[in-house]
Amino acid sequence: MTDQTIQEGKTLAIVSYFTLIGTLIAFFMNNEKRNQFTAFHTRQALGLWLLEMILGFVVSGFDNWMITYSFWIFIAVLFLYAIFGAITGKLYSVPLLGDFFQKLFKNIGQ
Repeated sequence: MTDQTIQEGKTLAIVSYFTLIGTLIAFFMNNEKRNQFTAFHTRQALGLWLLEMILGFVVSGFDNWMITYSFWIFIAVLFLYAIFGAITGKLYSVPLLGDFFQKLFKNIGQ
């Protein structure tokens, strides 16, 4: 991947991590250009948002502040790691699940 491709897709890659709507905006705006850097981060962001919703639903049933705080810290660290990769122009997969997200959403951006 060239530096020009990364620079062209960096803005949409960063936008994809800010709310699920940002992910959808990045997805639809990337449909015309098909930037691989943006597509990579859009897949990561979509996976993180879906993970947050599914695990958030499960964790909310425990009604325990320690479990809830642990969950939010875990999600925040994953998002910060991914956003840092987008800002620096790197293709950092999210630890533990990043490769799974890439395989699961492989049709996005292709």
